[in-house]
Amino acid sequence: MRNRRAALAATAGATSLALTLTACGQDLGGSSKDSAKGDTIGIAMPTQASERWLTDGKSVVDDLKADGYKTKLVYGQDSPKTQVSQIEALIKQGVDALIIAAIDNKSLNGVLQKAADADIPVISYDRLILGTENVDYYVSFDNEQVGRLQARYIVEKLGLEDGAGPFNIELFAGSPDDNNTKYFFDGAMHLLQPYIDSKQLVVRSGQTELKQVTTLRWDGPTAKKRMDGILDTSYGGRTVDAVLSPYDGISIGVLNALKEDGYGTGSKRLPIITGQDAELASVKSIIAGEQSQTVYKDLRQLAGMAAEMADNILNDRTPRVNNRRAYNNGVKAVPAYLLQPATVDKTNYELVLVAGGYYTDAELK
Repeated sequence: MRNRRAALAATAGATSLALTLTACGQDLGGSSKDSAKGDTIGIAMPTQASERWLTDGKSVVDDLKADGYKTKLVYGQDSPKTQVSQIEALIKQGVDALIIAAIDNKSLNGVLQKAADADIPVISYDRLILGTENVDYYVSFDNEQVGRLQARYIVEKLGLEDGAGPFNIELFAGSPDDNNTKYFFDGAMHLLQPYIDSKQLVVRSGQTELKQVTTLRWDGPTAKKRMDGILDTSYGGRTVDAVLSPYDGISIGVLNALKEDGYGTGSKRLPIITGQDAELASVKSIIAGEQSQTVYKDLRQLAGMAAEMADNILNDRTPRVNNRRAYNNGVKAVPAYLLQPATVDKTNYELVLVAGGYYTDAELK
């Protein structure tokens, strides 16, 4: 077996030379004979309970197979212990590379040491794996931008820049064991905090710290239970005007709590509710005038970039990256490629999602 980790270090050190040669007209990316075709790549995804991870898994498999690779796809069913066991099994089966979307970003240190000992490169997929040197690349979206898009939508729809208010808002965040949670929340609060400080936005529950608003495993029923409690204890005679939700599954849970409390009927309008991932149920909810917005991340692009990274690594080429410093996992800055998200609401879903080929009109009916 080739020493792929040594090759990764060598190619990373030669990046400036590669850029120089490419600028002179020599396409290093296409010059390899692709000797790794036929290798097997292990793909570990978090859960089959979420539409987005089903889409991710299928897309990554399809792209790798189109490139001539074999694949082994596993789902951890939101159990960190199960995911560790699955990755151990993939290592024993002799996969040539691993693409991992972590369930718990701090639980994989031991098993990734086994991957390193077996000379298996690791790509961290969408969720950065923390606390280990044994992750080679990271592919995701600009996660702070996701939060900014959600917050920007709330700011614009409430007219906060024009001085409107005060309005009541509640804050939700993702799972505490997902590194992306902090990026989403920080991106959003960068825009929302000044309005909270000026009292244009009022968080009646008093829950404004990240540790107070996380939602374990991004679970919709967990979000519903928390929203039920907030409505019972903080909103007697008052109404919620906006909810910062980081993910569509959480948004649906929040919506269910609000509708059970009478929102969406008569004069008690539903608040502005953000989301993320453009899941089918939430896009339909947006069209129906319930959820307000979602952040669309084209998972086809994410899967394609992960497949491209794996192909480059296994053929001793330097993968494309556009961020080398921002994503430090506590041990090292992991070279990353970040894709750009887009905001979607009732006004543009046809242009972005339907014309873009992500959904058909029939699927949205």
